Amino acid sequence: MSASTIKHAVPYYSQWESAALVPGFVEGADAAGDPLWAGSGADSPEEYAFWAPRMCGVACLRMALGRLGLPVPPSVELVKELCAAGAYVRDGDAVQGLIYQPFAEYVNARWGLDARSEPRLDHGTVRDVLAGGGLAMLSVHWSIRTLVPAGAARGGHLVLAVGATEDAVLVHNPSGFPDGSQAYAPVPWAELDRFYAGRGVLLAGRAG
Repeated sequence: MSASTIKHAVPYYSQWESAALVPGFVEGADAAGDPLWAGSGADSPEEYAFWAPRMCGVACLRMALGRLGLPVPPSVELVKELCAAGAYVRDGDAVQGLIYQPFAEYVNARWGLDARSEPRLDHGTVRDVLAGGGLAMLSVHWSIRTLVPAGAARGGHLVLAVGATEDAVLVHNPSGFPDGSQAYAPVPWAELDRFYAGRGVLLAGRAG
């Protein structure tokens, strides 16, 4: 590893319990058939299947908690806490969220972390946070997993920046594929903005 490489030791969590089955779920397989669904803390396979496609931010939070050696609750348990905090707003089968400001406030209050919602988050700030030992949740388009953008769409999905090189940001992608786009997946800085909405949440470690 060169002196200019940053690579934090961060555990990987998918937003689905069975990370190896993500390609099938992305293609439309019913997540209620995930053999590991109960590990999510959901009350039923159907509850898990409803939330799993929406839990990219929850997966990022779980990874950050693991990085800091804090307890890592099951994903749907965290969803319920985030709903109570206003970071998810559910209306029937529609969900608004993850909403960054109430999410950051929840993370600060519940976990004692220095979390900040950043509506404008440039590459330099991401690099600086990583260099200082922090992490960054980045709003990107889901097609970042293949580096083939779907049209001009940006944002709508969250990945966790866990490291960087001179040429690329390294991300843990909650909906990445097990062929190499899940953990420490390199996204060239020069290509990032084809997917990146320029906003996110900084997780700079313990508040002090």
